[in-house]
Amino acid sequence: MLPVLAVLAAAVLFGTTGTAQALGPDDSTPWAVGAVRLTIGGTALAALAFSLGARQRRRTAAGAAATSARPAPRPVLDRRALLLMAATGTCLALYQPLFFLGAERNGVAVSTVIALGSAPVIAGLVEWALTRRVPSGAWLGATALATTGVVLLGAGGAAAGGSDPVGLVASLAAGAAFAVQANVQRRLMDAGWDPFTVGGAMGLGGAAWGLAMLLFADLAWLASPDGLAMALWLGLATVGIAYTLFTWGLLRLTAATAATLTLAEPLTASLLGIGVLGERLSTPAIVGLAVLVAGLVLLAWSSRAPRDPAPYAVEG
Repeated sequence: MLPVLAVLAAAVLFGTTGTAQALGPDDSTPWAVGAVRLTIGGTALAALAFSLGARQRRRTAAGAAATSARPAPRPVLDRRALLLMAATGTCLALYQPLFFLGAERNGVAVSTVIALGSAPVIAGLVEWALTRRVPSGAWLGATALATTGVVLLGAGGAAAGGSDPVGLVASLAAGAAFAVQANVQRRLMDAGWDPFTVGGAMGLGGAAWGLAMLLFADLAWLASPDGLAMALWLGLATVGIAYTLFTWGLLRLTAATAATLTLAEPLTASLLGIGVLGERLSTPAIVGLAVLVAGLVLLAWSSRAPRDPAPYAVEG
């Protein structure tokens, strides 16, 4: 049960991201919040992931020595691997301000579900373009449902009116950034890199981008207790701890189980947006939310295929 609980806990932590920002200081901006989250979270993720990866390699080497088996050769850190690892950190950096901008413009419930609902669709399209592998019928059906849900959410938005176009584009762009990140990570793991090393490299790259972004951010809000608490939660809990838990659990679970468990992220975000922040959705948006969730459930079910992108659908 520990791997199941680890992935479930990670999904719930991911789902608190938008609400944590909304409860933070009013003078914080999506750019500044994203920069701080990247810097703190990326550093914590790199430290945790690299240390756990080294520990896992030592255990693997010890096990191979005990059985007189030849250990698997480690992949070469060549130019291609470095560029791919740098790309994961860049995508993580792009995701932050785009996600927080969407949440600021359209609310946590709508923006989070749009970003997370569009990510598996875009991820599948990217993988289709790269591998020329024809998607399954289940994936196509899930994509149709998810697309319909996103359209309804975008048209309906909050009860007071339709969605803000800038926020809608930002949420979709955040989903695209995550989709590319997921595909790049998969290429690295297919080349023999272990998930902890891939995650650590992503954290290191994200932290580097975060430091650069801080030079252009107004950080006055960090001096308040609320601002500091938000920064620490977003960095340590929703990035450093959450990504580490997700990676550790994913090593020990099937793709179908992990994909189903991570559906807790959009559910958590929606419940917090509606229950804690008092957000209200229009009737078309409620229908769109239900349709999109149905698409995500179908994606989780179809992830029984080993190469389906569904395990990456709702990791944010």
